[in-house]
Amino acid sequence: MRRRHIGWAAGAAAAVLVAAGAITYAVAEDGGGTDARTPGAESADAGFARDMAVHHQQAVEMSYIVRDRTKNEEVRRLAYDIAQTQANQRGMLLGWLDLWELPKVSAEPPMTWMGMGDMAAGKDGALMPGMATNTELKKLQSLSGKQAEILYLQLMTDHHKGGVHMAEGCVARCTVGVEKRLAQGMVESQQSEIELMADMLEERGAQPRP
Repeated sequence: MRRRHIGWAAGAAAAVLVAAGAITYAVAEDGGGTDARTPGAESADAGFARDMAVHHQQAVEMSYIVRDRTKNEEVRRLAYDIAQTQANQRGMLLGWLDLWELPKVSAEPPMTWMGMGDMAAGKDGALMPGMATNTELKKLQSLSGKQAEILYLQLMTDHHKGGVHMAEGCVARCTVGVEKRLAQGMVESQQSEIELMADMLEERGAQPRP
């Protein structure tokens, strides 16, 4: 079953890469459902694009770290799929901000667009839900083999849970149709990968962190 999950993840990643160009161009013409105006700098659309771009960048970083720390093909394949998918999505999110002529950074704290701007953020580099701390990243860089695989799978599970929470927020609050659809796709693919990583952790005698 796990190999079937891996294949699905790879297929999903490929589908995202193929659709990326069409979605990026479509967002410029998308009326956003009920609102044809360009989203504002403090909108949920812009906030999600900015915050998820940062969130995705860390997932890419962690995935490339573990690919250098293990020879296990299944973990390396999963890490590659996550890195490629999220790097591509990050480019789309930043591209939309360019199309909307909106800044890629905000003076407001992360997650303000979700009403969570007053949350304790930035502790040891963990700016948003699910993000690993700088200490955890350094630990991942220091491990190898099975230990690196377990920590990566645990960190990425947390990361995906935080990402799902943010994407669900966009589905509920964003107004640009293609962005909402991308966010819904993130929810579905990352939930599937969370299940896959739980199986992979169990095979290694470990489990997701509480």
